Amino acid sequence: MQPYLFEGDEHAELRRQARRFAQERIAPQAAAWEEAEEFPRALYGEAGEAGLLGVGYPEEWGGSGGDFGHMLVVAEEFVVAGTSVGTTVGLGSHGIALPPIVRFGDDAQRERFVRPVLAGEKVSALAITEPGCGSDVASLRTRARRDGDHYVVDGVKTFITSGRRADLVTCAVRTGDAGHAGISLLVIERGTPGFRVSRKLKKTGWWASDTAELSFDECRVPVKNRIGEEGAGFAAIMANFVTERLALAGQCVAIASLAHAESIRFAQAREAFGRPLVGFQVTRHRLADMATRVAAARALVGEGVTRYLAGDARPSLAAMAKNAASDACSEVCDHAVQIHGGMGYMRETLVERLNRDARLYPIGGGTREIMNELIAKSY
Repeated sequence: MQPYLFEGDEHAELRRQARRFAQERIAPQAAAWEEAEEFPRALYGEAGEAGLLGVGYPEEWGGSGGDFGHMLVVAEEFVVAGTSVGTTVGLGSHGIALPPIVRFGDDAQRERFVRPVLAGEKVSALAITEPGCGSDVASLRTRARRDGDHYVVDGVKTFITSGRRADLVTCAVRTGDAGHAGISLLVIERGTPGFRVSRKLKKTGWWASDTAELSFDECRVPVKNRIGEEGAGFAAIMANFVTERLALAGQCVAIASLAHAESIRFAQAREAFGRPLVGFQVTRHRLADMATRVAAARALVGEGVTRYLAGDARPSLAAMAKNAASDACSEVCDHAVQIHGGMGYMRETLVERLNRDARLYPIGGGTREIMNELIAKSY
């Protein structure tokens, strides 16, 4: 993999560690886990013990240190070396669930919720989306009514990554009036009466990643589980979106890079009309176009991450990176299937799976249309 411009020797060593873990612990079972629509829960513990779940988190709360750039490197190697987007996404669900706790929570919450997740002892999830509102976060309806030292939560969340497995869920709820000012964040723990997994959701791609619908019925959550002040949830969610979108963009680059590499390998080995596919100009030019799309997306994602690390967390740049990378990923994966011909349509072929996985990225973390709105508002 071509390193991002922000990478140094520390990132290179981390890449080697993540690549070795992915090659040894993910890749051999990646296809089987995708077909089974889950991976062993023990993998969280193994990744935690290796220090890979804690990358980008403070050591004082059980992390391994580093920053968002280090997290991106690990995720990329998990995709490329592990060849399973679903497993990578499932292992990394804490990447969107924990940051609000780390940034806006108190020390007791960090000790209770962050440390065991980074150790791989517990699984965390983020619950924002509802059946009636997707990208329109300010319209969420899950209600949390104050009752003494508890909130009583009623509502439904959907499309929740790691929802079935999660031991704790960072959940967006309405504690006040309509609009963004009435939203708060609560950590709701597995086993809390009234909290249940309504159903497992069947998806086009990301099969190994557990995705679920969650229901809350008179669910009593201690006030001490609220992250930050009441009514401050929307700001925390918006801050979370920048890194989530950059992370999704980075996954797109990794998927596209893997699809391109698989296409080169296939085109060199597959013969047609007495010569390998790569011997045909049309194939070489298609591979060249794919390489160009990957490089362009990688450059924009790299700029977005570099600026973020320097303190420039512009939502518009993250939106640009996500749109450019998801467009590139979709196109490259489609070309990869075409190069593979009939084999590209077979579930036994990696590029078939990558093509399915790619379809989520123009939707997840904010649709392509919402990203364009954010970009349009920036000029």
